[in-house]
Amino acid sequence: MPETLFDRIWKRHIVSAFDADEALLYIDRVLLHEGSNHAFRSLEAMRRRARRPRNAIACSDHYVPTVGRERGLEGVSIPENRAEIASMQSSAREQGLVLFAIDDPQQGILHVVAPELGITLPGMCIVGGDSHTCTHGAFGAIAFGTGSSELAHILATQTLWQTRPKRMRIAIEGRLGEGVSAKDLALSVVGAIGNDGGIGYFIEYAGACVRALSMEQRMTLCNLAIEAGARGGMVAPDDTLFEYLAAKPYAPSGAAWDRALAHWRTLASDAGAHFDRDVALDASRVVPQVTWGTNPSQVVAVDGVVPDPAAEPDPMRRESMKVALDYMDLKPGMSLSDLAFDRVFIGSCTNGRIEDLRAAAAVARRGRAVLPACVVPGSRTVKRQAEAEGLDRVFREAGFEWRDSGCSFCTCINGDVVPPGERCASTANRNYKGRQGPGSRTHLVSPATAAAAALTGHVVDVRRFATT
Repeated sequence: MPETLFDRIWKRHIVSAFDADEALLYIDRVLLHEGSNHAFRSLEAMRRRARRPRNAIACSDHYVPTVGRERGLEGVSIPENRAEIASMQSSAREQGLVLFAIDDPQQGILHVVAPELGITLPGMCIVGGDSHTCTHGAFGAIAFGTGSSELAHILATQTLWQTRPKRMRIAIEGRLGEGVSAKDLALSVVGAIGNDGGIGYFIEYAGACVRALSMEQRMTLCNLAIEAGARGGMVAPDDTLFEYLAAKPYAPSGAAWDRALAHWRTLASDAGAHFDRDVALDASRVVPQVTWGTNPSQVVAVDGVVPDPAAEPDPMRRESMKVALDYMDLKPGMSLSDLAFDRVFIGSCTNGRIEDLRAAAAVARRGRAVLPACVVPGSRTVKRQAEAEGLDRVFREAGFEWRDSGCSFCTCINGDVVPPGERCASTANRNYKGRQGPGSRTHLVSPATAAAAALTGHVVDVRRFATT
């Protein structure tokens, strides 16, 4: 029987099967951060040690500050955060895990660090203590987030019981237009199928548009699979991926690379493979996107208007729209071009990579920020590369704040908080109520759109902005 890419990887990781759709899977990589401390405590309570410690990767990212990092752990001004970071780092060292601590030169957001170092590889099954672990599916891997009890089980046994999800293929044909980014594509996908459209599914992104994306763009696309309710998202490996991985520090080399490459080339869905749901989208119809509500599916084109709940036939969605409009203080029919911001955030595991910073800098060169705007590289490796290219100078000269790496304003548990009532144009992945701080109002956009908002103070279609 023809197999999907997901099924091919799933079958290779079965240790023991309960039935056709429930199995004990071998886990190649387990990813942890400071929020995973419960897993370490559970492991200690069981008097167990990590079964394969070098297959477990820990990063200080969620709780670390993005300013004042010169003093390392001592520079963390929030006592509770300092304690959580110290606890995670101590546990990781004691267990012998691969650790990227707060002062490590390769420190950064877990979902940026693992891919850029070659820790994430095709055909793997990867589980992390963060819902955006689905980012790693861009490498042709099964990758998803889970809870602390499951993380403890993985650390102790290198396995996890899982129920096989249904498979969805989202085929995106055509090409993205000038000024349209992978973030716009990802938001348009979530908007098309809804924040619940992927529940019970694992998505495979396919089609000419997806094949034309760079690896960093594919990571942005897969990063938002969870925002459509899916277990995860993935892209079949190809030469674009193999070129990206070549010579990465943790990737195979020499004869091992040749063997790995031969296997990776077999990782694709067969012609005629059955998907439980097929979705077709046209990339040429995608334009820059801006969210207006309190979940990523509440999104419209940058030149659109705030929708009217009265036009929504589904009663639950209609009520959700009303609640969102009330929280966001918006009126139906309002033009997004009238939407003014109070601050801008460029960064996160969605848009904190070098290509994202280049796109934002290309816009920042055209003016000067009229409101507070900060740029947070996804890792120290990204930060060094950006500085080598002079992007930091571009941002500083345009009035943007250039910071150190971390989750920053995406999680807002590290001291970076949007004040109540303020609107933030954010390149992160979530715009939930209070996501950036109690009473904050978040509008998700691409790096270029965020930079344009910083220069103008309001929503701007970057396709027109670049020509003015």
